[in-house]
Amino acid sequence: MSAPDARAGWLVHVNGRLVPTGQALLPAFDYGFLYGYGLFETMRAYNGTIFRLEQHLERLIKGAHLLGFGRSLSGKSLADACNETLAENSLKSARVRLTVSAGIGDGMPDPEACSSPTVMVVARESSPRTTATYERGFSAVISRWRRCQDSALGGIKSLSYVENLLAKFDAQRQGVEEALFLDGRGLLLEGSMSNVFIVREGALATPRPPGILPGITRGDVLNLARSLATLVEERDIALQDLFSAQEAFLTNSVIEVMPLTKVDGKAIGEGRPGPVTRQIAASYRTLVESVTTQGRLTLG
Repeated sequence: MSAPDARAGWLVHVNGRLVPTGQALLPAFDYGFLYGYGLFETMRAYNGTIFRLEQHLERLIKGAHLLGFGRSLSGKSLADACNETLAENSLKSARVRLTVSAGIGDGMPDPEACSSPTVMVVARESSPRTTATYERGFSAVISRWRRCQDSALGGIKSLSYVENLLAKFDAQRQGVEEALFLDGRGLLLEGSMSNVFIVREGALATPRPPGILPGITRGDVLNLARSLATLVEERDIALQDLFSAQEAFLTNSVIEVMPLTKVDGKAIGEGRPGPVTRQIAASYRTLVESVTTQGRLTLG
């Protein structure tokens, strides 16, 4: 007898309806399934409130306009779907994934054939990284695959995610948590699932667009660093800049601010979280608590 499926009790939001996981099915001609023609956002909820939901939706809708189906999306409807999925699953601390595709079309590629986007929201209880993980930090490798800094997909969170997954799986096989992409010139871009920051000579630096996903957490970190009177630069970062940095860290909505302590087996700085990383991580957690507590009070 097979073990019970822990997902069986979840409710998934599919095109305006909340259904059990087993009924959350996609049609055979959905363009997200056939061609990866769509977008997604992964968000975290704290205290029953999805942090930076508005910013995530703004990024997704901007990407949908680039792909040609943004006019069919409503930010309010997407927000309602996310919040309803969180509430109906009785979740306070959660990971929320919003997936939107161009919808059902013909068997041959023709986005004009898609009449209405497919919208799916999945929420599940989050399992935050342990304190010990943050004290140790992540290790990474430089991906053997180079990124095109001029790619049309560089600034959006596309369902065409195979390149990221290949790099991530390759890193895991090497016993580390993340893979870092370089562009064709050998400049640092981003992680397979994160943005990258370095600290050198008191200044905080991160790769600039184009070619990177403008992360929501990345944006918060830039603002926090400026409020802390830290010199902030969005600029080209050579690989040597990374290896000679005093500190480095990664950001995304799930890991928040994660120290990056080793790359390709070489320690970054002293090989442990540095003071700037710790300060920004603490400030970020304070921001999250303030925003989501206020959101909880507003919602009653």
